[in-house]
Amino acid sequence: MLSNLLINVFIGKNKDVKSEEVRNKFGYLAGFIGIISNFCLFIVKFFVGFVTGSIAITADAFNNLTDALSSIITIAGFKLSSMPADEEHPFGHGRIEYIAALVVAFLIIIVGVEFIKSSFMRIINPTPVKFEIIPFILVILTIFAKLWLARFNKVIGNKIDSDALKATSLDALGDVFTSTCVAISLLLSKFTAIPIDGYVGIGVSLFILYSGLMLIKETINPLLGESADPELVDNIKKELLKYEHVTGVHDLIVHNYGVGKFMASIHAEMPAELGVVLIHDIIDKAEREISEKLNIYLVIHMDPISPLTDEVAKAKKEVEKIIQYNPLIKSMHDFRTVCGNDKKTILFDLVVNPLTLKKITTKEQLITDVKNAIEAEHPDYNCIIEVDNDFSE
Repeated sequence: MLSNLLINVFIGKNKDVKSEEVRNKFGYLAGFIGIISNFCLFIVKFFVGFVTGSIAITADAFNNLTDALSSIITIAGFKLSSMPADEEHPFGHGRIEYIAALVVAFLIIIVGVEFIKSSFMRIINPTPVKFEIIPFILVILTIFAKLWLARFNKVIGNKIDSDALKATSLDALGDVFTSTCVAISLLLSKFTAIPIDGYVGIGVSLFILYSGLMLIKETINPLLGESADPELVDNIKKELLKYEHVTGVHDLIVHNYGVGKFMASIHAEMPAELGVVLIHDIIDKAEREISEKLNIYLVIHMDPISPLTDEVAKAKKEVEKIIQYNPLIKSMHDFRTVCGNDKKTILFDLVVNPLTLKKITTKEQLITDVKNAIEAEHPDYNCIIEVDNDFSE
């Protein structure tokens, strides 16, 4: 209810997240709400930690302070990533959002390490924790506040497909867990002299450290170059195959330049007899329309395919029957034949997942295996095979 109210008030009627302006508004809203909420939670928990003498609550308070700093960095990330392209960055600055999330992760790790030290010292040199009902109630209220904040960031993160905000949502859920443990330790301190506070403080700190490490893993993948979104891959292929005379597609590569900023290249198989001008018109139209529809920058390379005579079609069918039993081969394309005096030369490309192939064999060995399998059944065939890597997975 409150989430929808905030969205309606600050975003307005236009909620088209494909618009960069609207997407940035959502990011700023989540950032400002995060700053205000987490700073308030820091003040409340720091006060409770001071009153009760609890290192666990104080650690949890500074965890919320890093969350507030994270929100500031998130806003800066959205602002900088929306800067237009320039001479040095022709595809814009979208990846700054990933770098912002990475900075957040390192801040979280620093806080985790520092409070592991403080909590360990609390175990070695125990200090009594004073239980009071009002501070205890305040800690309980902060748990519900974090639950709402986690939900709010998840809603916006999913709406605009922001890894930074999704990570913030998960971090907030982690805070719910740690704050619950802190509340329990505060309650138990009333009944025992065991330094539970120090042990819980280490638990909270370890969780903070774990959250930071997981966030590094999640944000560094797109910077290094992760696999493309399967849904985007399928949509590109399906959309291109809708165009007249496009008989097949292969060699799709997707480059990520930030959330919502993708460049893709793909090969489209088209009948060679159509003529260069007609093929160019079809390809040009497909590039323009698919780019606009999927919000990407698409480049299409045309592969001219000669008409399959009955003889070539028969040879292709026989080869497909032989290679279908090889689990490493995903598909085959650009099949053609050249007849010689005594042997028929067949040429084609095989598509494989490079990582799967590397675990089992090499490209050279795969080519040898396929050639041997084909030529064993068809001694009159001379195979010339190329292996293409599938980068769309």
